[in-house]
Amino acid sequence: MSFELNQDAFDYIFTSMDDAICVITGEGVLKYANFSAQRLFGINGEDQNGEKLWKYVPYTQRNDDLIEMFIESCKQKLISHQAYVDYENKEGKVFKLRVCMSAIRGKGGEVLYISIISDLTEFIRVNTAFQRYTSSEIADFVLNDPKGEMLGGQQRDCSILMSDLRGFTALSTRMTPADLITVLNHYFEAMVEIIERNGGTVIEFLGDGIFVVFGAPKEEEEHALLSVCCAVEMQNAMEEVNRWNEENNFPALEMGIGINSGQVVVGNIGSQKKAKYGCMGENVNLAGRVESYTIGGQIYISENTRKRISEELDIAGEDSFLPKGGKEELKIYDIRGAGQIKINSLNEDIRWESITRKPEVIFYKLEGKAVIDEKNKGFIKALSLDWRYGLLETTTELLDKQNIMIDIGGDLYAKVVGTVDGRYKICFTAKPDIFTEWLSKFTDNSGLKG
Repeated sequence: MSFELNQDAFDYIFTSMDDAICVITGEGVLKYANFSAQRLFGINGEDQNGEKLWKYVPYTQRNDDLIEMFIESCKQKLISHQAYVDYENKEGKVFKLRVCMSAIRGKGGEVLYISIISDLTEFIRVNTAFQRYTSSEIADFVLNDPKGEMLGGQQRDCSILMSDLRGFTALSTRMTPADLITVLNHYFEAMVEIIERNGGTVIEFLGDGIFVVFGAPKEEEEHALLSVCCAVEMQNAMEEVNRWNEENNFPALEMGIGINSGQVVVGNIGSQKKAKYGCMGENVNLAGRVESYTIGGQIYISENTRKRISEELDIAGEDSFLPKGGKEELKIYDIRGAGQIKINSLNEDIRWESITRKPEVIFYKLEGKAVIDEKNKGFIKALSLDWRYGLLETTTELLDKQNIMIDIGGDLYAKVVGTVDGRYKICFTAKPDIFTEWLSKFTDNSGLKG
């Protein structure tokens, strides 16, 4: 194929293109640069001949890959070559470039190289920002899937993971807004990294909670197992989160996780002006119910999830509840590990401390987050050595996993997690500032933190 360098032809085709177009000889001498290339590399449009293309590129460490690509393409007589490189211009502005080099043979056998350079800086900036405000999986679906921007949904078998920080609402009232955001952002940073590593997609942050789906937008057969392994890793990561909190004088956090699996509807929800990738259905609601029964450090999964996992699970116990509007109870399982992955920190070997005076308390039942007005009386008969658990004696009938609020001059929240010798074993889930002072009146163990 003969080739004749025609300046008018190049100008006609390439002048208005956004991509930078350069034509160089086999020795790298610049023969042509369109307006975009002149602007990118600072080339004088009236004097393009004689200089090698890489002479227009500042010699900085950031530009090493681009210069080496130009030189190696000419040196090795490559037919075509493509790379993604950084480029720093003379003013110090940094660009993200895609460079494609194609070799053609000109008139008389001369080898020429056409370099097509696309500036991806703005695209990458927008894409990165998009991924920050959603998840990388959703961003990839919206940008690359043919149906990514279409409103509508489809049924998919997925696993839903819901996590929530125990007592964080009460804790947040004692923190400045700046500290609250700092603590949450550090916590979310650690959790999202684990979620993405295990193939989960963050649908949204619900206050201090996280709503995650496994099996969408990308289909995944092992979504149930991945969700459980992810939950175990998340609980183990809380040790490092709280170590950082302690070093920065922030309070320790406790997280509960619930998982349910089944058919859900996933897809783009909203309008043409504003939409989001969502996940909805009864199985999403059930995941939230399962999570609500946990205390800090626990993972509960539904029977729906357990049936989808062939891997051996470490199950500490099981319970059941009647779903709202349901006719059959749904079993839930207290998970301590999956396969070789175990929860590190959860220790249920409770050592009870008898207390010198048994404080009489007034408490209220909770339905969801609403407090029922009826007053109930009881006595705290014993405490665990770490003051995490107590034994409540009362004539009021309480259900397993019942949430209560105890009035101690401040609101002390607790959850019923079992019975011991006819007394209700309660876990303190949110403690007021006066908790330690209040309990110190009834015990000699005054060196413990509330």
